Amino acid sequence: MRIAIILLLLSVAANLGFAVTDPSWWMIPAALAGWYGADMLSGMVHMLMDYFPARLGVGLDRIYFYQGSRVSEEYQGMFRASMKQLNPFERLVYDFKNHHPRPHALGRRTMLRQIGSTIVAGSLPVSLLLNAACLIWPVPGWFIAGALSLLIGGTFAQYFHGTLHRDDNPWIINAMRKAGLLMTPAAHQLHHDTLRRDFATNCGWSNALLNPIFAFAYKRAWLRDEGLEPQG
Repeated sequence: MRIAIILLLLSVAANLGFAVTDPSWWMIPAALAGWYGADMLSGMVHMLMDYFPARLGVGLDRIYFYQGSRVSEEYQGMFRASMKQLNPFERLVYDFKNHHPRPHALGRRTMLRQIGSTIVAGSLPVSLLLNAACLIWPVPGWFIAGALSLLIGGTFAQYFHGTLHRDDNPWIINAMRKAGLLMTPAAHQLHHDTLRRDFATNCGWSNALLNPIFAFAYKRAWLRDEGLEPQG
């Protein structure tokens, strides 16, 4: 993971270097468009994870609805036994469902745990591809700016989600909220109130588009309530 993070930082720095060689005012709208795209991706992933059925027969329902202490040996043993049977995607699906009844559990997780899989599976490969494109073709600076905005927003999407469920956040998170670049906990609460709207968790700009998309999919039973919680 450390190697992946270092490679990502070097790759992003190289892309910034390519961008500054071709500056233009178009970088600003391109960066905003990239931020919007990252917000939409956060919402689409959130929608899928919330409603994608968890795997049956591995005890996920028992740990999800467990009533005792979650630091007890009994719970920890059940949790480890269930997680061993899941692949990385299935663990993500469970994590998204698990934070609904216990939202602050997401906020207590470290940044690395929240964004590590995104870096390895998405951010690093995409950034390296952008490096390669810049070396092969004369990629416009505005395009690189938009791509980097999308890349950064996508990388930190789950971390931004976690800050919505935590009271104590770094100053930059509060500053970005004041600037409208990140959504507020009050705005995100609209999602938790119904689980049928406002799935985007970065800035929320794309929810106006995603809400009717969800309504369409839900009406046609492509997304079902049974997927919201692990079944027995």
